Amino acid sequence: METDRSLPHRVRHIEHSWIPMPDGARLAARIWMPEGANAQPVPALLEYIPYRKRDGVRLRDETMHPWFAGHGYACLRVDIRGSGDSDGVLTDEYLQQELDDGIAILEWLAQQPWCDGKVGIIGISWGGFNGLQLAALQPPQLRAVVSVCSTDDRYADDVHYMGGCLLGDNLSWASTMFAYNSLPPDPDLVGDGWRDTWFERLRNSGLWLDTWLQHQHRDAYWRHGSICEDHSRVQVPVMAVSGWADGYSNAVFRLLRDLSGPRLGLIGPWSHRYPHLGMPGPAIGFLQECLRWWDYWLKDTDTGIMNEPMLRAWMLDSMPPSTTYHQRYGRWIGEPSWPSPNIEPLVFMLAEHRLADAGTEVTKKALALQSPLSTGLFAGKWCSYSATPDLPHDQREEDGGALLFTSAPLEETLEILGAPVVELELSASRPVAMIAVRLSDMRPDNKVARVTYGLLNLTHRDSHAEPTPLEIDRRYKVRVQLNDVAQSFPRGHRLRVAISTSYFPLAWPPPASTQLRIYTGTSRLILPVRAPREQVIAFPPAEFPAVGGLRQIKSGQHNWRVIRELDKDFSTLEVINDGGIYRLEEIDLVVQRKVEEWYSYQADDFESPRGETIWRRGLRRRGWSISTITRTVLHCDQNNFYLDAELDAYEADRRVFSRNWNRRIPRKLV
Repeated sequence: METDRSLPHRVRHIEHSWIPMPDGARLAARIWMPEGANAQPVPALLEYIPYRKRDGVRLRDETMHPWFAGHGYACLRVDIRGSGDSDGVLTDEYLQQELDDGIAILEWLAQQPWCDGKVGIIGISWGGFNGLQLAALQPPQLRAVVSVCSTDDRYADDVHYMGGCLLGDNLSWASTMFAYNSLPPDPDLVGDGWRDTWFERLRNSGLWLDTWLQHQHRDAYWRHGSICEDHSRVQVPVMAVSGWADGYSNAVFRLLRDLSGPRLGLIGPWSHRYPHLGMPGPAIGFLQECLRWWDYWLKDTDTGIMNEPMLRAWMLDSMPPSTTYHQRYGRWIGEPSWPSPNIEPLVFMLAEHRLADAGTEVTKKALALQSPLSTGLFAGKWCSYSATPDLPHDQREEDGGALLFTSAPLEETLEILGAPVVELELSASRPVAMIAVRLSDMRPDNKVARVTYGLLNLTHRDSHAEPTPLEIDRRYKVRVQLNDVAQSFPRGHRLRVAISTSYFPLAWPPPASTQLRIYTGTSRLILPVRAPREQVIAFPPAEFPAVGGLRQIKSGQHNWRVIRELDKDFSTLEVINDGGIYRLEEIDLVVQRKVEEWYSYQADDFESPRGETIWRRGLRRRGWSISTITRTVLHCDQNNFYLDAELDAYEADRRVFSRNWNRRIPRKLV
């Protein structure tokens, strides 16, 4: 990889280096630093993730770390123990071993002749998580964190569960790591021992989905690594970043509210991506913004970044519903603190099929609701990657299976910033039930775009740790907090609240079809309203270096298809995310990556939902070729989840390893 000569410093690149751990294990690192760092030590920036520095996110790494190195930082991309080219086996997320190793990396960094002892951590998703978790351990070397698309709460606000409901992304994410963990280190880096490490991983990494399904309630397993258990442990400055199309935007608001140290929040229109690569656009000069942050906290240079509003967010303009956007229209807004003094509640009462202004007399009625399993087929993913058309479709098809409350046309533009809340009085016909609540923008042409949503397993109405069954036909008052959002509703548009009793496959349905009764007169919608005002907030355009060569050998495809077999009353959502086959020219490595997912159900049979994923991964160069196929199937009856999985590994065309799993996991009020 050549140095970008436009950068202030020439960059030295080290493709592979070993970091020794106290127990003798070695972690693999890729390093970029200014050429003169040995003579004039510089601060270090660490990204610490399991996504294979050599061949997994290699090109993404090159859009960031060389740029920071060229601006005076030593940058490390380290493979977590058991992943990529590091020693060992990875058996789960955020293990204590991972955090202990992270502390050892920071200590090692501070001892290097090219490091001045000050370290920052940057990461997206997994790397955003462990950046916060390591900060909570208060290592003296760590001076600041940039945490992108992450969470402080592993149970209530992560890929596994939402509102006590099991997310479909739980299966999808587990399958992703099942495939990653099936791959060996690169023989060009680790030598002849690569095969021993590979087989150790194949035998011992395990089936993570089994573990996650064993913990259906908030317990010590999820409290580990959830810094919300004690936000005061995080004392270093934190920049929390996310996007409205991402699954992790809520954490930004909690971190701004609950951390006591210096903090900034940044939320754009993006999906699960770094903002300099942000989709939907507009992408921004995120690296330049991070440089202002690092220079301020690691080089004691007053860049003015702490004079910015505590929260900067992209106020989304109304747009027609689409499963994919190249660009989201809107503008940047800022708030001096969070909670903000500029937010006021606006209340609508849930009347019979309409939203009534607060103070309006509303007739008290019981409205029956019992959604079909088809409600949710057009919901998109819990966490969008903008790699496929994975955003929600026009909600009119979803609204057919929901109870609707629609406002009169707005007399003036209405803007919200924060988390809408729906308070409901309801009763249920069964002891286990869920609700999905959607807030949508209904346009003058009657197209309906989902703005935000929330889920609640009603047995979790009082506690995620100790849920309790519903008493049949007893009235309960429940509160559903929807995902935070910034959205402008133009004059003449209408607000719509849609409530359903299923939302598959975004969330796994309850054990049986349930009828709810929603009581008008006491149920209401509370919106966090922000008065529109003009502000001058801008970011420079995205800037990042050119990445190493990639030559596409076989093109892939990305698609979502809803398949309805009407003669059988059988429905399937098919998701294909195929990267094809390509060569990483710099390391002479051919890579294959393909995933297929199917989520299906039969008629209105709540014991029929089924999720299946198949991953195909391959790596090869002259004289070396491996591939793996992983398959995971999750299905259920009223009392149990059933988990079946297969792992097959090949060297050249010969299968060298095979293992099957079959698990029955009791449902616990899910």
